[in-house]
Amino acid sequence: MAKIRILGFGASLRKGGFSTAILESAKELVPEGATLETFSLEGIPAFNQDIENSAMPKRVKAFKKAIRGADALLIVTPEYNYSVPGYLKNAIDWASRPDADNSFIGKPASVMSSSDGQFGGIRASLHMRQIMLGSGMHAISGIEVKVTNADEKIKNGKVTDKKIIGQMKKQLKNLTDWAILMKKK
Repeated sequence: MAKIRILGFGASLRKGGFSTAILESAKELVPEGATLETFSLEGIPAFNQDIENSAMPKRVKAFKKAIRGADALLIVTPEYNYSVPGYLKNAIDWASRPDADNSFIGKPASVMSSSDGQFGGIRASLHMRQIMLGSGMHAISGIEVKVTNADEKIKNGKVTDKKIIGQMKKQLKNLTDWAILMKKK
């Protein structure tokens, strides 16, 4: 069987963002038989339904193509104002539109979240799961990574906390296993 291709994208546009660090760390933690490629959401414009059919931006087309080429999705988000950042939701809106061209349909997907506080982005994670379901993704249950006090557990662009690393490995294995099951259908 060919390797499972996981596409990771995160809601961090800033240099040194926690979501970027989590994605970079995840690349080293995927199980045997899987790969993780990342896609930056930078450059995706504000969603505009007036142009979704006629003049879809090139960056959006590239995002949709990357999603279609993946067997599974890993979404990493910080928590802003008790939810996901607007540009993450914006990118998902683009990729799920128009309805007849929804790139997410049937993709197994998992979410990791972070915050520099004690809740680790749990509210953003819950909202992200709702968005995943509404966008046609198969939100994978089981272990979910929520990086609390991220400023203490992420150093030099990598996750350093052994407990979080262990959780990441388990979540990536779970996502990979689901992707294998979904491919067999």
